[in-house]
Amino acid sequence: MDAAVSTLPVHKGPEARRRRRPTREEAEAAVRTLIEWVGDDPGREGLVDTPRRMVKAWEDLFRGYHLSAAEELGTVFEEVGGYGDVVLVRDIPFFSHCEHHIVPIMGKAHIAYYPREGVVGLSKLARVVDIYARRLQTQENLTAEIVGAIEASLKPRGLAVLIEAEHMCMAMRGIQKQGVSTVTTGFTGLFKDNATEQVRFMTMVRGFRA
Repeated sequence: MDAAVSTLPVHKGPEARRRRRPTREEAEAAVRTLIEWVGDDPGREGLVDTPRRMVKAWEDLFRGYHLSAAEELGTVFEEVGGYGDVVLVRDIPFFSHCEHHIVPIMGKAHIAYYPREGVVGLSKLARVVDIYARRLQTQENLTAEIVGAIEASLKPRGLAVLIEAEHMCMAMRGIQKQGVSTVTTGFTGLFKDNATEQVRFMTMVRGFRA
């Protein structure tokens, strides 16, 4: 599935929302309500601290709302000895959460680009994946946001992103099919509408495995 940046919806960060953020106490109260709703007692020993622990865990699981991909990609290294061929960072692991059921999405991202005026630190690409993954997501939107952030900051001659992931909303509930992989892609510049470059990208992603 080709994730076109111009047509897929893109999540807005916290700066675009002016609504009041609930307090920690309100968030913990909401967790207690849900525990009661499923039929358990939030006051019993094993659950009494669960609301506090869950809110603390969510701060980490969804920290992407408070981080900036543009800041991560802000430093470009121009001294690359004239290198202008493709740069590939492969097998970037990530986990996210489905925005429809708030259950995990787990997978890997592969990012390749043709530098224009320089290269970015390799870890920065992994951080961009992490920033957008640690939000409520669909895989299509996650792909589009990663493409959009890299394209806007680096303006590469070409960019290719491939994400493959398993969705627990499909494995744990509903149809309950485990091991099903969903693949999304996004291409710009030299990779877009160029079958040769896309094949090269796929070969580099798949072809060098032991």
